Amino acid sequence: MKKHLSPAKQPPPPPPPPPGVPAPGGDVTVQQLNELLSDGSGFYSLPTQHFNEVFPRIYVGNAFVAQNTMRLQKLGVTHVLNVAEGTSFMHVNTSEEFYAGTGITYHGIRANDTEQFNLSAFFEEGADFIDRALAHNNGKGKVYVHCREGYSRSATMVVAYLMLRHKMDARLAVATVRHKREIGPNDGFLRQLCQLNEKLSKEGRLNGEHAGVSGPPRVQLCARAAAGMLHRRARMEGAEERRHRDFTGLPGAESARADDAGGEQQQ
Repeated sequence: MKKHLSPAKQPPPPPPPPPGVPAPGGDVTVQQLNELLSDGSGFYSLPTQHFNEVFPRIYVGNAFVAQNTMRLQKLGVTHVLNVAEGTSFMHVNTSEEFYAGTGITYHGIRANDTEQFNLSAFFEEGADFIDRALAHNNGKGKVYVHCREGYSRSATMVVAYLMLRHKMDARLAVATVRHKREIGPNDGFLRQLCQLNEKLSKEGRLNGEHAGVSGPPRVQLCARAAAGMLHRRARMEGAEERRHRDFTGLPGAESARADDAGGEQQQ
């Protein structure tokens, strides 16, 4: 499991790679991917939402929403990909029968969230299912990809999909998902993404662009993502400053602080 801070102490999300990221085709390392995921001090933020739309019509989320069929229907989800199918505490016990009568198509992958598990053996299978989901209803389908927490297994699967079907290199694919949701694939999964990157690069199947969707090349995308995160960070800091100012300006605030100080001295 990734190291992380408690929700109350979590730092703002890290920005995606800067515009100067190396062009696709070079070696990608686990350390480089971890730098995109962490805050620079080795800490990883936990998801703050049950789910997030990380790419058009692709949602990454947790088991709570996956087991709430009414919520999925309200979102317009047509397909569910469970990357943690199973009955143990670390898995999600759903099946085709669970979604019977809901109009939702289900597919399950029995993956463990361990560095030793070979999730790459299911990358093509998962990508094919996501492709079919998005093509559903004349290209209006929506797919909910989940594991237990929507943090490691499901995030890895969507990153692999973006590499396989949208020709993103591993760094851009990770940054794309991380820009929308806090994720933390284990190092074994990151190593498998690096290996996939090497394979696709040798086959000439990476171009580093937002392929399949009208959009900017990788440098502009990363710059835009970084700008968006910096804007959100500034907004959060501004909100914290306003809360502090509002409190200190309230009648009795000075006496409250004095009482607090007195209490600390007595202790």
